Amino acid sequence: HKDKSRTRQKKTEKIQSFNKKILTMKTLACALVLLFVACSAVRDFSEEELLGSTYNKTLYTTSYGFDDNTPPSAQIAYPKNEGYPTLHNLATEGKGTYDDPITFATDKSEYAPGTRVYVWHLKKYFIMEDDCTDCDSDFKKGKYHIDLWMGPQYSSDGNALDNCEDKITKENAVVTINAEEGYDVDSTPLFHDNKCTAHIY
Repeated sequence: HKDKSRTRQKKTEKIQSFNKKILTMKTLACALVLLFVACSAVRDFSEEELLGSTYNKTLYTTSYGFDDNTPPSAQIAYPKNEGYPTLHNLATEGKGTYDDPITFATDKSEYAPGTRVYVWHLKKYFIMEDDCTDCDSDFKKGKYHIDLWMGPQYSSDGNALDNCEDKITKENAVVTINAEEGYDVDSTPLFHDNKCTAHIY
């Protein structure tokens, strides 16, 4: 006669083996889905970005100052005294020349700390030294966005500052990335003595 216990054991082993195969297939399927999502999230880099050479990019430029910084201050995320390849320890509106650039903020995956750019509608050089929450969010959606510092390292007339920030904001600004020396510079301050002195070209 048949050994019923051995028969039951064989059935159990078959079921367990089948369940293992199902689990393996599910694991592989999940891995493929995760890989697809990860690959979709990785943006394509241009040849210029990969090589770190100078190139023009059309992007969204906004502005911020002491009063609407988070927290209200001239603190920056990537100060020179913490070892970053930057020039300043506080957000600074320099003259806008290559050697005296102005602080700008963005997602560090968009442009690395220390990156110099030239903003054509302002005729000024800026250097990446700070983080920007809105820029981080935009970059995750594929939108390039930099935030340009203006004004002193102390509180100003909030309304005057806001209005000046709005004045230089540009949806499709032409910006030279990894800018070299030699571009024309307007050294007039963007914001001075609670007045908007920025020139738009």
